[in-house]
Amino acid sequence: MSELAKRILVALPAAAFFIWMVWLGGAAFQITIFAVLLITVWEVHNMMVKTGFSDFFPVSLLLVLLLWSPPFIPWWLILTAAGVASLLTVIAVAGRQSDRSVRWLTTLFTGVYPTVGFMMLVNIRELGTTTIDGFWLTMTLLLMIWGNDVFAYFGGKSFGKHKLAPKISPKKTWEGFGFGFLGAAAGFLIAFFWADFHPLRLSAIIPAVVIVSIAGPLGDISASRVKRIAGVKDSSNILPGHGGLFDRFDSLLLSAPFIYFLYYLIL
Repeated sequence: MSELAKRILVALPAAAFFIWMVWLGGAAFQITIFAVLLITVWEVHNMMVKTGFSDFFPVSLLLVLLLWSPPFIPWWLILTAAGVASLLTVIAVAGRQSDRSVRWLTTLFTGVYPTVGFMMLVNIRELGTTTIDGFWLTMTLLLMIWGNDVFAYFGGKSFGKHKLAPKISPKKTWEGFGFGFLGAAAGFLIAFFWADFHPLRLSAIIPAVVIVSIAGPLGDISASRVKRIAGVKDSSNILPGHGGLFDRFDSLLLSAPFIYFLYYLIL
């Protein structure tokens, strides 16, 4: 079985399940995303261990729990933790590049980066005046990301000549990057015309496509950089033919916060 066929066999049922969770929304979607987040954080932690600058994993998990903001944690504690984290980050960046300062930065990356991305995805699902609005807003983001990935892959494979980031992700090309814009636009249009009533206007396609088509590849390249430093091909082998959850959601993690604020401003 070819690698592409294996990827498709895994991707189709996984996508169907994920769309079903998006449709259900509420607690079912939030629990699903939180489970995905915990696995992703574990994958990132394992990669950080292999870089030689392992994070302080208990602190990373604490940051995840504080940022996720369950109702039983008071806001003053969350704000205090955020302030302390910010202060320690400034100290780490401003100070010498000691092992301790680098480990603190990896701790922040492990605990904060995936958490913020998945939190914004959950927040997107809660936007709109009705629950169906949140479903279509979330599906629009997902279809744009998937469309961008598919068009970039086949566009780069067919026409790619100029490397986008040869030292980090050698297979990515500028031609594939350009085709990704078309794929994101196709994803937006599918969601827009599929919905009986879409909460966004068609004019939102321009900023949305630009955000996804730039932030998505940057998230992918950032993940590739981490994997290259760690000396691994995939973040894990939990998904046959796809690697880990961090590999599958790397584009979404950076796109979701920007798309959330775009949706919020529009709505």
